[in-house]
Amino acid sequence: MKAAVAIGGAGALSACLNRESPDLPQGPDDPAYSTRQHAWNDALARDEHGNHVPPRHHVVRLLDYQGEGTPTADERETVETALRSLERAYPRNHETDDGPAVGLLFTVGYAPAYFERFDADLPESVDLPDPEPLAPFENPAPDTPDVAIHFASDYGSVALAAEEALLGEREAVNGVEMDADVSELLADADLDDDGRTRRTGFVGDSLPAENQDVQGIPDSEPVPEDAPLYMGFDSGFEGSQATEDRVSIGDGPFAGGTTQHLSAIELSLGQWYEQDSRFHREATMFCPAHAENGRIEGTGENLGATNGVSECADDVESDAREKGTVGHAQKAASVRKDGMPRILRRDFDSTDGGRASVHFLALQSGIDEFVATREAMNGTDAASEGAVGQRANNGILQYMSVERRGNYLLPPREYRAFPEPRP
Repeated sequence: MKAAVAIGGAGALSACLNRESPDLPQGPDDPAYSTRQHAWNDALARDEHGNHVPPRHHVVRLLDYQGEGTPTADERETVETALRSLERAYPRNHETDDGPAVGLLFTVGYAPAYFERFDADLPESVDLPDPEPLAPFENPAPDTPDVAIHFASDYGSVALAAEEALLGEREAVNGVEMDADVSELLADADLDDDGRTRRTGFVGDSLPAENQDVQGIPDSEPVPEDAPLYMGFDSGFEGSQATEDRVSIGDGPFAGGTTQHLSAIELSLGQWYEQDSRFHREATMFCPAHAENGRIEGTGENLGATNGVSECADDVESDAREKGTVGHAQKAASVRKDGMPRILRRDFDSTDGGRASVHFLALQSGIDEFVATREAMNGTDAASEGAVGQRANNGILQYMSVERRGNYLLPPREYRAFPEPRP
């Protein structure tokens, strides 16, 4: 399934359908969904601790507008008609014998490059700068497409079919005719440095272990069988995620929308699994106190709905000085605002290009919130104590390389089709 989603196209979709054969109901005839495109949580299952369970399969397409000048009213109607066809074809979720499952969720986002074609500027209520390096030790290429569309489903075949239908490769999906396609309006973006315009991935128990025969993972296949991500620990604890309210833009014409940051990050986990001890992995992923006190069992599912690092968030500098190690989650928790996380993570692992990687997708009310969180993860203050390196023993920085960065505005649903900067 992972391989088929990564390959894409009609043949891959056929392979998915042969393996899955999902019996999905259709979506509502006149979808009346939330104005927030990013309001996914009500469609997601929850685990026994109340944590939202993310969709298992993901596809992101980076596209450029093919028209001259600025989009027309007819072109906006074409895009909106196609998107509503997808919403009629698939439910956001449905009940199965194993509980609720995601049918199809998607968002449509717009990069700063898209808005540059207009005379008017975005309102001050929208913080959407061009992407740039966010650490002294990184040099990512900027992603500058016009549009980013993120498809997510618990079924690889649904993510593929939605992608194919929207871009004109299928006339119908799940028994619903596509009333429009956007293939003449949107095409693969022209990215510098040969950036991938189609990015795929997965998240969920067993998927990383089943797909670890790639560069960046040791040949010993060390990823735990039940881990939802390549680094072997649970993530997305409810108490460590910003709420959808918190990441929504509060005022102005795009109120109810959000901003999205998307990074392409390569993983190098040879040392992580073959040289580092379990104690070290726990200390650098969470915090030294968690490792010392034996707080983490297996992948960390025993932690429940919170990773508990708020208890050690104030100890970043002292841990660096006295223990020579600081934790990734510990650093992120140190910049919470009013005790609440600033970003809502919806990242997923990937084998794009035959290499273990992460597409780090984060939602926040403004990109400045992501920048503040990322700056904390850099651990500059910890490194200044002398016992922690710029990357070594400084959270999980030494195992990751940021290759690309992109910023996007996810408008409210009513403006998701080729928005103007002052709608």
